[in-house]
Amino acid sequence: MANVVVVGSQWGDEGKGKIVDWLSERADVVVRFQGGHNAGHTLVVDGKVYKLSLLPSGVVRGGKLSIIGNGVVFDPHAFVAEVAKLQAQGVEVTPDRLKIAENTALILSLHGELDRMREAKAANGTKIGTTGRGIGPAYEDKVGRRAIRVMDLADIGTLPAKIDRLLAHHNPLRRGLGEAEVRADVLLEELKSVADDILPYMDRVWKVLDDRRRAGDRILFEGAQGTLLDIDHGTYPFVTSSNTVAGQASSGSGVGPGAIGYVLGITKAYTTRVGEGPFPTEQDNEIGEFLGTRGHEFGTVTGRKRRCGWFDAVLVRQAVAVNGIKGIALTKLDVLDGMEEIKICTGYRLDGEVIDYLPASQAAQSRVEPIYKSLEGWTGTTAGARSWNDLPAQAVKYVRYIEELIGAPVALLSTSPEREDTILVTDPFQD
Repeated sequence: MANVVVVGSQWGDEGKGKIVDWLSERADVVVRFQGGHNAGHTLVVDGKVYKLSLLPSGVVRGGKLSIIGNGVVFDPHAFVAEVAKLQAQGVEVTPDRLKIAENTALILSLHGELDRMREAKAANGTKIGTTGRGIGPAYEDKVGRRAIRVMDLADIGTLPAKIDRLLAHHNPLRRGLGEAEVRADVLLEELKSVADDILPYMDRVWKVLDDRRRAGDRILFEGAQGTLLDIDHGTYPFVTSSNTVAGQASSGSGVGPGAIGYVLGITKAYTTRVGEGPFPTEQDNEIGEFLGTRGHEFGTVTGRKRRCGWFDAVLVRQAVAVNGIKGIALTKLDVLDGMEEIKICTGYRLDGEVIDYLPASQAAQSRVEPIYKSLEGWTGTTAGARSWNDLPAQAVKYVRYIEELIGAPVALLSTSPEREDTILVTDPFQD
């Protein structure tokens, strides 16, 4: 029996929410191990739609323990709002069902303000495309050893000194941006106002997970965003501020790497990304418009329209290697139904040379040209298929070619947003 890590193998938005929800039925514990409330998951459960941005997907399932790990940056205001929204939908969220790691760094209002100030004042060509929710500045403070963490809310007497240290960094930045300084007493009141809402959920998550693992419970580790947004392995600097790859599941939750058995890469049957940055297979034309419209490609959190393009096997093959992906969950195959011709990027041409990887250099990334292989499309439908026999022959050929190109098998195939419309090839928990 394997504990499973779920990661995005592209630029995020691959449909992790449905797959994590589908797997959570087999899990006892669901752990969110990185990121913040800047990335959303949409779950469809018994026809009811839930939109999550901070809470683990398992929270909508009864009988599961959900955990927010220390690798997350945690906005207490967003948490309170999301819990209230779920409770209004009939979901019970209690400290018995949800734990927050005591050593998790907080996102404060000043982080979101700084995020938006910087983006607004950035020169053309230097905008990152951030959601403006304070994720990056919060991680900066964590690495700079000036963050205020969940556990600090339990000891109000220590907060003034911590706030002074934090503002000694932030207020000069704000002055330099021509903005008003933050008053220490205002920030202290902000922290006091959320303490009672957050502290009941606080726990030693590393200990909880160790106890549950030793008891034989199945643990599902849920990542946000995607591999190509990883701070080290993504299209830097157009990336998020955390490590999104599978290795972060260990350090972001407090379990040893030996506790992780299977890495599942969620992979869309075409490619999308939100925000700025390179996108070799982008189709800024009627094809991209078709994919975006058919695939409902708008951000769960921000509503931003996603950029769309052909499947890029180079990028996914690289993600398979970086994450140690054992199998992929291929999603949104049905979006391609009815297309006469479908293209797959099999390699790049860079300055006249054919390469099989995405270069790390920002300048080189902007110059790569995709090399395409054209495949015949299919006239039948894949939507709602629940077995391989339900799929058109050309759709099966497309899937098999993807497997060959990326060096990883399809473990699950998703054919609609409904959780039942899933073809299981390999159960990750049994691998």
